[in-house]
Amino acid sequence: MENIHHITQSLFDYITGEIIPRYDNFDAGHRRDHATTVIDASMSLAACYDVSRDMVFAIAAFHDTGLCRGRALHHIHSAEIVRADKRLHEWFTPAEIETIAEAVCDHRASNTGEPRSIYGKIVAEADRIIIPDTILRRTIQYGLSNYPTLSPAEQIARAEAHIIEKYGENGYLRLWIPESPNAARLAELRSLIADTPRLRECLKHILAEESARQN
Repeated sequence: MENIHHITQSLFDYITGEIIPRYDNFDAGHRRDHATTVIDASMSLAACYDVSRDMVFAIAAFHDTGLCRGRALHHIHSAEIVRADKRLHEWFTPAEIETIAEAVCDHRASNTGEPRSIYGKIVAEADRIIIPDTILRRTIQYGLSNYPTLSPAEQIARAEAHIIEKYGENGYLRLWIPESPNAARLAELRSLIADTPRLRECLKHILAEESARQN
């Protein structure tokens, strides 16, 4: 993890020892590497604002912990986990914990409303991780983990439909932080989406790789 030298050491130890390991039990697209990637991106964006680095670190670490109760409402469950975590009172006031919980809840890309604070915007932006190959791979990984009975053609069709719905020209994803490189990366991804044969060939290649890895 990068840019964590301003984090309170005891908080860092708790997060890395007790919270981040929870991601080891999630689907392949939301494992420990995803958590640390979002933390790194969040800390980089936080450097552009007058915000608490400890709070940003905690929000990024907790943002997907609710996946332990399923994906559909994971952002809400993640916020509940924050509010129930008594250890957080060692570092944050009740008001700060509520801001952390709200930011965790607001991170989900499919949320229609704007995040309620700059903290929510920072972590929501960091969670976008708009790197075309990463997005395609995570989408395939999710399909294999959650819809294992689908045929290869059905896996590719599901992945393509999701990517268009989320990242296409009329997709639901929104960007919030102008200092982020995501806008340029989204344009690159949309160029790939517009080239349907190339998109499907990329998904086919990744599906073959991920299927072989599972077998």
